[in-house]
Amino acid sequence: MTAQISGQRDTRDYQAADAAHHIHAFLDQKALNAEGPRVMVRGEGLYLWDNDGKRYLDGMSGLWCTNLGYGRKDLNAAASRQLEQLPYYNMFFHTTHPAVIELSELLFSLLPDHYSHAIYTNSGSEANEALIRTVRRYWQILGKPQKKIMIGRWNGYHGSTLGSTALGGMKFMHEMGGMLPDFEHIDEPYWFAHEGNLSPAEFGRRAALQLEEKILQLGADNVAAFVAEPFQGAGGMIFPPESYWPEIQRICRQYDVLLCADEVIGGFGRTGEWFAHQHFGFQPDTLSIAKGLTSGYIPMGGLVLSKRMAEVLVEQGGVFAHGLTYSGHPVAAAVAIANLTALRDEGVVTQVKNDTGPYLQQCLREVFGNHPLVGEVQGAGFVAALQLAEDKATRKRFANENDIAWRCRTIGFEEGVIIRSTLGRMIMAPALVAGRGEIDELVDKTRIAIDRTAQEFGVL
Repeated sequence: MTAQISGQRDTRDYQAADAAHHIHAFLDQKALNAEGPRVMVRGEGLYLWDNDGKRYLDGMSGLWCTNLGYGRKDLNAAASRQLEQLPYYNMFFHTTHPAVIELSELLFSLLPDHYSHAIYTNSGSEANEALIRTVRRYWQILGKPQKKIMIGRWNGYHGSTLGSTALGGMKFMHEMGGMLPDFEHIDEPYWFAHEGNLSPAEFGRRAALQLEEKILQLGADNVAAFVAEPFQGAGGMIFPPESYWPEIQRICRQYDVLLCADEVIGGFGRTGEWFAHQHFGFQPDTLSIAKGLTSGYIPMGGLVLSKRMAEVLVEQGGVFAHGLTYSGHPVAAAVAIANLTALRDEGVVTQVKNDTGPYLQQCLREVFGNHPLVGEVQGAGFVAALQLAEDKATRKRFANENDIAWRCRTIGFEEGVIIRSTLGRMIMAPALVAGRGEIDELVDKTRIAIDRTAQEFGVL
């Protein structure tokens, strides 16, 4: 007898059972229990259906994951074949397996030649946990064990484990579990919110120079790495000014501090480049990856190391005292191979860079560039943010911007489009396979949600 997930129960029955057994992420569970969550039962392409038959255009690719959209038979088939052949084995006991070897060969064929080795994990959070330990181990091997302070950014997000939360800069998360020692933060490069009287270029340099000031304050001999997302994802899809990353890279190189890019959201085509650091034109020492690695079809993440770091760890490091039961899981690796092959061979990333990405960005700027509720439009490729503002000219934000953005998100669901609110920003990141018709639908339904929100709050 085969157990199946029926999807045939009454929605209220599912909601009651959910309330009885689950604590959801980043929500007031008591409030959610009173409201009842949406019960998603099917996905196809860019669309999701809930248990009541309502269809939604997923403008967030799940959680920035489903780069190829839902219902890909090639990814499903890859998982099925691997389940039949070798459903699991580990990378302990002096063993390996073909799926993870072939995944790495493919992955490093897509990466710049600067990188050579990977440590696989189950998620982005775990990738950044591995990052913390690996960076500190690197400096230990080189005889500099005091270089262990990790510098992140306020409002940066690197995961929900204790270490990755400390690395991130979301204070409400720190309050839940406390802060670990040897983690520091500088301000985020959020020009619209913090520019003062500076131009974007001036502000970008000023924001980057905070890193130099922090390194000098702590002592360069004590600082192991600077860790940041090329653009801030969960923090609001915040794109730094063009002057920011060149200055950050200069500072890291000058003070012998590792430059580590969290590519969990930005990787695998999101900006129109294979990796977001390529869009911004800098060269990190490590890359944290997940999400788009498998298009979210099965959990997998990893830490990618530069040749410089890998050589030290391999040739001088002895035993590497880190490992995970499911690191390099054969089924996850097989799905990742199918996913990356499709992204490459179907020209998906190239299409985002040259066609659909510019089209989305153009449409957003044409529709929202002069909207009374929108102060700024940011983004590249298939990632974008609409900054809500009370006064665009003075960059004055609403005192209750969280409430306004949350209401807009809720209206989006009512209109059949999934967009996300973060602080006073409406953010979107559709699947990379979206065509122009689906982009038009995304923009149009978002416009309706923005218009309705503006009317409710007396802005329109």
